[in-house]
Amino acid sequence: MAGGDVELYFDLGSPYAHLAVARAERVLGRPPALRPVLLGAIFAARGFGSWSQSAQREGRIAELEGRAARYGLPPFVWPDGWPLDGLTAMRACVWAEAQGALDRFVHTAFAHEFGRGEDISGIPALAAIAAEAGLPDGELEAAVASPPVKARLRELTEQAWERGVRGIPTIAVGETLLYGDDQLEQVPLLPK
Repeated sequence: MAGGDVELYFDLGSPYAHLAVARAERVLGRPPALRPVLLGAIFAARGFGSWSQSAQREGRIAELEGRAARYGLPPFVWPDGWPLDGLTAMRACVWAEAQGALDRFVHTAFAHEFGRGEDISGIPALAAIAAEAGLPDGELEAAVASPPVKARLRELTEQAWERGVRGIPTIAVGETLLYGDDQLEQVPLLPK
């Protein structure tokens, strides 16, 4: 199955999405189509939030660090105060997608956030990431505050919810939805 037939729903605040994005091309043979959504809105719609704010936190962090090692990925470096407010970062993804540079932006953002432990929630950090990804960083601040970008993120998130996305990362192949970074290996096994 071609990787282009695969969509990967993500939020930059999700360490599991980081793992999925980091290894998707290797597992699938080519990059999936990345689909930005606001995970906080999905939490609100489903009626419960993240494990990161629960008694599961320490165990899940250890699990994530183990997965990164098993996958041959660099170790996690956790930003102070994680999870952070990701709304502006996800709006930046919408803007980067409109610029034709979503993949570069997302890979760069995840490298800063979970590879270096940087807080990527603010405009200065996001502008630097945009510049590193080859985007016009001077446009980011106005773009993420613009009504069209705000509306587009809401629309993308609502469409994902309507499709059945209930957590991040979700991998979509046609009508089939697979939840979790550990489901990437199932994609080539799906009927074509």
